[in-house]
Amino acid sequence: MKLHPILAALRKHKAGTVLISLQIALTLAIVCNAIFIIGQRIERVNRPTGLNESNLLLVTQQWVGAPNADTADGVEKLDAMQREDLAALRNLPGVVSVTPTNSLPLLNSSWTGSVSHKPGAQLGGKDNTRTAYYFIGDQAMDTFGLKLVAGRAFTAGDVQHQGFRDQPPRPIAIITKALAQKLFPDGSAVGKVMYSDGSNAPTTIIGVVERMQTPATGSWGNDFAWYSTLIPTRLDANFARYAVRTRPGQLDSVMRAVTPLLYKVNPLRVLDDDSVKSFGEIRAKAYRADVGMAILMGVICLVLIAVTAAGIVGLTSFWVGQRHRQIGVRRALGARKIDILHYFQVENLLIAGIGVLLGIALAIGLNLWLMTRYEMTRLPVLYVLVGVLAMLVIGQAAVFVPARRASNVPPVSATRAA
Repeated sequence: MKLHPILAALRKHKAGTVLISLQIALTLAIVCNAIFIIGQRIERVNRPTGLNESNLLLVTQQWVGAPNADTADGVEKLDAMQREDLAALRNLPGVVSVTPTNSLPLLNSSWTGSVSHKPGAQLGGKDNTRTAYYFIGDQAMDTFGLKLVAGRAFTAGDVQHQGFRDQPPRPIAIITKALAQKLFPDGSAVGKVMYSDGSNAPTTIIGVVERMQTPATGSWGNDFAWYSTLIPTRLDANFARYAVRTRPGQLDSVMRAVTPLLYKVNPLRVLDDDSVKSFGEIRAKAYRADVGMAILMGVICLVLIAVTAAGIVGLTSFWVGQRHRQIGVRRALGARKIDILHYFQVENLLIAGIGVLLGIALAIGLNLWLMTRYEMTRLPVLYVLVGVLAMLVIGQAAVFVPARRASNVPPVSATRAA
């Protein structure tokens, strides 16, 4: 098929050609970046926390008229109240293990600091690595379902307690594999020491777990998402958090029993509807914005593709109506139905080709703008190539019906008045 007649026809319909090309370019640019964002959100939502997330719940409660945590006597009283709660929860039917904790992955309630293999490292300096602290008990490994890859777990004798604002020495710790590799890239971290928050007091690493995500859910926590440090310490304050592992199938019944049990132990506390929640609820809340963004971007992509396809169908149908007599002349001169069909398909391919070339430039430009304004990563070339292929296929699919209608124009149309 010769391209000269097609190009001559397109020059006579410059406005329509330009509009459809620009529409295809804009759709390609937005869809490529939107699909990339959707992919990033899906990857983020599905990343593992390192916990055994099933049958895990978190209790958050606050004391009423609690002792003063800034005095030694008050800290001891608060710790006794906390240990009383832990004992009651461990005796609850359906409970496997319980640990006090200051937070959980994805809870968005973090105690962050920095660790270094050098004593007295200046906070924020190059020798420091940012980390999130988990203050836990000796049953934490079983409760969280963490996988120990080196060293040992905490024992009951390792666990100490402190007031929430106190900063006593931290003689031992367990860290994540990612943090261990960051601090000691040349060998095992077990048995080595690190220093936390610029301290000169050493902390001996007694174990390494495969993975434990930090509580941070915002983009500010991405750089240290897997750098967690576990400290065997109960924090004593006017509030407390307990992580509870239940037997399979008994999560709901345990969740219903927790509130009345704790009120029975000590009624001077506050437990609201949000105080007892499963880890599934914590995960869903943490990623609600990401899921919503992915759905929104998906809807935008579908709408843009549908509008672009409708524009191609409408423009081609209009051109078919305008060229009805010319199509009849070509049929009378021997053109086959397949020739007419191919004519409109090639014409659309040329228009779409111009559009995707512009779209590639727009897609890259939009991605660069997003990188500077919203900390986006660079758009992979594969996304652009797949987007180009998809737009060409959509264009060919959209033009098929009006092109097929054009191919059915009878030769007798050439004899009719324009």
